[in-house]
Order: sequence, then structure tokens, then C-alpha cells
Amino acid sequence: MTDFSAIDITEAKKLLSQKQITATELTEFFIKQIEEKKELNCFITNTFDIALKMAKESDEKIQKGSDLGILEGIPIGMKDLFCTDGVKTTAGSKMLENFVPFYESTVSQNLWKNGAIMLGKTNMDEFAMGSANTTSFFGNVLNPIRSDDQKDLVPGGSSGGSAAAVASGQCFAATGSDTGGSIRQPASFCGLVGFKPTYGRCSRFGMVAFASSLDQAGPITKTVSDAALMLQSMCSYDDKDSTSSKKLIPNFSDYKKFDLKGKKIGLPNEYIIEGLNEEIKKKFDQCINIFKDCGAELIDITLPHTNYALPTYYIIAPAEASANLARYDGVRYGLRENSENLDDLYQTTRASGFGDEVKRRLIIGTYVLSAGYYDAYYLKALKVRQLISNDFKNAFEKCDLILTPTTPNVAFPIGEKQNDPLEMYLNDVLTVPASLAGLPAISVSAGNNNNNLPIGMQIIGRPFEEISVLAAGSAIELSKV
Repeated sequence: MTDFSAIDITEAKKLLSQKQITATELTEFFIKQIEEKKELNCFITNTFDIALKMAKESDEKIQKGSDLGILEGIPIGMKDLFCTDGVKTTAGSKMLENFVPFYESTVSQNLWKNGAIMLGKTNMDEFAMGSANTTSFFGNVLNPIRSDDQKDLVPGGSSGGSAAAVASGQCFAATGSDTGGSIRQPASFCGLVGFKPTYGRCSRFGMVAFASSLDQAGPITKTVSDAALMLQSMCSYDDKDSTSSKKLIPNFSDYKKFDLKGKKIGLPNEYIIEGLNEEIKKKFDQCINIFKDCGAELIDITLPHTNYALPTYYIIAPAEASANLARYDGVRYGLRENSENLDDLYQTTRASGFGDEVKRRLIIGTYVLSAGYYDAYYLKALKVRQLISNDFKNAFEKCDLILTPTTPNVAFPIGEKQNDPLEMYLNDVLTVPASLAGLPAISVSAGNNNNNLPIGMQIIGRPFEEISVLAAGSAIELSKV
């Protein structure tokens, strides 16, 4: 059997159109890969029968040569945060262990309309709360990349199952969701491309909610060209989501025509933080030279409120989570524990159904929204969020794009930071600001460190200017740093 994990979506589309391979052959190959690599724990639910049925339908379309979608015949993984009609959707939680939606998320519906094939639902941190994919009720996901000492490493989170599945060749691409870095950080840890589009580009309808003003769907792929294709298939205006943007959706693959010559790339001093890994700093400097070679102008900029981004995020996101997760009460759907009365039902169901990290964030969120603390914490955090957004607006008056490292460190061993939540939260320190401002941002692999572990670089762009972000990401990718 041909090793299809060695090619990307762009190449697979070419082979399919030339009828050198079939969608069924691709699907059977990836099913075998998933079965052989179960130890990585990338998938919570396999949908092989559905995948083979979808592949057969794609093959029939390809034979006719008409009505082909952008991803016709391409097998992908679907993060288990997206509701899939008739297929279990757990959000990585015991609370939804047996939840089967009767409707489809808009993002997944768009993908199926464009011919993508669902291999299964990928593992994730519970309710997308985590940076290492170690909080899932269904167990840790392992990074397929090992350090020189062969320790099991985290794949990053919360979209760690999606990232590990793509990195280990179990699918061509996978969906992720990014609230504070949950696409970009695992992409960095697994040597992949992770793209968070502008807030509102992808509908949130049918996504299990974490923090509604931050959650945004996006792709995790092997290449920038694949990210453009996935994003094209995922985006749409949706009247079922009041935050969905009506802005014209461009052809994202036009990034290939975008010229970086003369563009100004901003370098924020605040992102070269204390504790930044020296090898990551070295790669960052190499990327500066890549853009100079492209004819871009590199300028120093300041984002003065960056230091406040992480504490701001960890007030706003838990506050929104405490409201969103109040619906899991044992009454309407999901887990229900036996109880003597209504108060006891709430307490026992939520105590049993939520893991430690989710409980921690719900307690924080409930606290900052409570009487006497709402003004002191939540309202102040909203004001700081606006200041952070203003920092980016001011910066983009001087530059076209911003270059930063994606993470302060590379992937670390499973369990290393498990008992220190604050240290775990610091994994998001470089990704959270763009999320708070709702900006498009991509993480692209910039090579490996001396222990052969991937290093990611982040490009942040103006709202709805995904094409320039993709172009800059492609420049790093093509340089083979």
C-alpha cells in the first residue's frame, strides 16, 4: 500500500483529479494508520463506516468530474468539540461521555459539503481547557515526536489529538479550536501549521462552548497550502451565530501571489520574554533574516500591555466558561447522577462529571463574576482587553504583520508541569494576546532544536487579512530553516 502520509492535501487532490488514486484507497490507508497507532490515543471515536461511505460518494463524483468540493475525497480528523449529527461528541469530558447530537456544527457541515471525509473525532483537553492534552477524560494524547531521551512528550493542547493525528500520519489534516492558543501551540509542539483565523470567520454554531468571545475554529495541517484549503472549506457566514462575519471570504490560496517585498514586519520587544528558550530565540533571529531576504522591512514595535494579557485571559475565559458550563446540570442532557433532591443532583453530577482543571476554572470564573468581585476583576479585565486590542491597532498603523515565537518552550514530558497550574498556563503567554484581540495568527514550523524537537514561529495579522498571514507563514516554510 502506498504511503499517503508522505504527501499533503494539495498533492492528494492532484492525484485524485488525475484518477491515479481513489478516495476509498486514501480512506482505507488512514484507517489502517489509526488502528496501528492507537497507543498515541489521538481519537476518541472512530467513524470508519461513515468514512468509507463518504469516500464512495466522493469517488462517484470524481468519476463524473462534476460538483467537486474543495476537499473532495480528503480524509480528515474532527476535533471532538464540533457537534456531528448522529456521532458521539464528548468535548473530552465524562459529562458528555455518551452525548450524541441530532444536528451538525456549521464548520463540520461546510467540510462535508466540500467533500472532506470524517475518519473520527479527535481527543482533546476537557472542554478545551488545557495546554498539554492531559486533562481529557479519555486519557493523555502522546506526541508522536520523541525527544532524544525517548520520554513521552505532550502534543500541546487543547487540540492535541488533532495535532498528533496529523503529525503521525493518521489523517491529512484536522480541525481545531483556538481560545487562547489551542491550535497554534499544539501545531508548534508537533512541527505543523496551525491557523487561527480572525474571530468571526468561522461559525461557532455547533461548537461546544468554552469562552464564547474567544473561541474560534481553524485547521491544523502539514503545510500552509493545506491550511488555506481547509480554511476555505470551513469559513462561511452563518445567521445561527450572531458573531459570524458577513465580510467577503477571499480565495485564501491567493496568498501565493502576495508579495512581501516592501511590507513592514513588526518585532515586539515584549514577546522576547524572560525564560524564552535560547534555541527558540535563535530561530526567531533566523526568521528575521528570512523576511529581510524577501525584501520586507523589519521594524521594532511596542505592545505595552502584553504583560497583562495572560491574567486578563484567565479572568475572562473562566468567567465565560462558568456561564457556558452551567447548562451541565444533570437535568437536560449529559451525565446525570442519582440524587435525593435538586440541589444534590446539581452538586453530585457536576462533581462527578467535570475533571480537576475544569472545576478549577469554573471556581475562578464564578468567583470573578460574583457580587463584590465583578467590578474588581471582570470589568477591569474587559478594560485591559480593550487596551491590548488598542496596542495591536496602534502597531498595525506602523507595520503590516507581526512576527513572534509561538511558545516560550518546546514540547515537554507528560506529567512534568501537571502539578503546577500556573506554569502550565504560561504555555499560552505568547498566543493569548492575539486571541484577546480577535486577530488572525498562524504558527509555522521553523525547524528543530538540538534535541530534534519542533520550534514554531507565529505571524499575527490585521483583522480579516488572512492572506498576508498565510504568505508570511509560507516564507518561513519555504526557507526550510
